[in-house]
Amino acid sequence: MRLPPFRTGFLRQLKLEGARVTLRPMRSKDWRQWSRLRATSRHFLTPWEPIWPADALTRGAYRQRLKISDTEGRGGHGYTLHIFRREDEALMGAITLTHIRRGVAQMGTLGYWIGEPYARQGYMTEALELVARFAFRDLGLHRLEAACLPGNQPSQRLLRRLGFREEGLARSYLRIDGQWADHLLFARLSDDVPLRLASSNDEPKQVTVGTDR
Repeated sequence: MRLPPFRTGFLRQLKLEGARVTLRPMRSKDWRQWSRLRATSRHFLTPWEPIWPADALTRGAYRQRLKISDTEGRGGHGYTLHIFRREDEALMGAITLTHIRRGVAQMGTLGYWIGEPYARQGYMTEALELVARFAFRDLGLHRLEAACLPGNQPSQRLLRRLGFREEGLARSYLRIDGQWADHLLFARLSDDVPLRLASSNDEPKQVTVGTDR
């Protein structure tokens, strides 16, 4: 089923469920969990992100993020999805699917982060696969792009495991931690098979889009 992004209630109903994770759009009630996780993971995250402004973790800054996310989601231009652990609803990180281009392109760009307590436990692998399925199956995209720093080996392994192929080096691609930094560019097409699925029968649950509880 392909769902129009502009349908009434689409964001409210959007939920992607896997075996261990649930993803849904960010909400105002998530601020405390989000702020706490970002604060405790600050040294873990900052080498890979733009410089945090002084008010980065405030309620006001979160509200601004939420406003932008809602505007993009209602217009079908992008989605910010929080990742929760199903067993206890702990917020673990987020994935953004942004810069969605239609027409002859039919593509979008992925970004992601996970809090230090939940890193390297397979949660992001499952979460990204769910978002990829949502992008290809429900949104009808043909191509997903992602970029990471050349020194970020865990992220490179993650993308390759999920069927993303390295396509080149973009010089001074993004300003990270205060410095313009080169990035490796990766992409996955709708008919590419994730390596971990091609070599295993342990396929994750399908993406589901249903009424939020």
